[in-house]
Amino acid sequence: MTHRFKDLEIWEQSRLLCTEIYLISAAFTENEKFGLTNQLRLASVSIPSNIVEGSSRSSNKEFNRFLDFSLGSAYEVETQLLISSDLKFITTDQVQQILPKLNNIIKMILSFKKAIK
Repeated sequence: MTHRFKDLEIWEQSRLLCTEIYLISAAFTENEKFGLTNQLRLASVSIPSNIVEGSSRSSNKEFNRFLDFSLGSAYEVETQLLISSDLKFITTDQVQQILPKLNNIIKMILSFKKAIK
């Protein structure tokens, strides 16, 4: 059973979050280009990407596995945002602006996982 990923709110919200992460991380120092900047961007891209890949799978069990990957990436983003704040690459206000959106995505992924079991 495949799902139309473009109809999934979790895909839409995680895609928008990814865009926001890219914009915020653009201000990181140049020496972080291949460090935290790259890690944060990769993890944020991984959230909607795994939703898309899972939606193309033939079973809900497989889709659930890719939702787990998305969930892991969301937690990576949270950790990397906090580290970025600790290192003063971003402000606490920026983190507080993004975390509710990220937490909402995490809740949506968890709810969707339960719904398709």
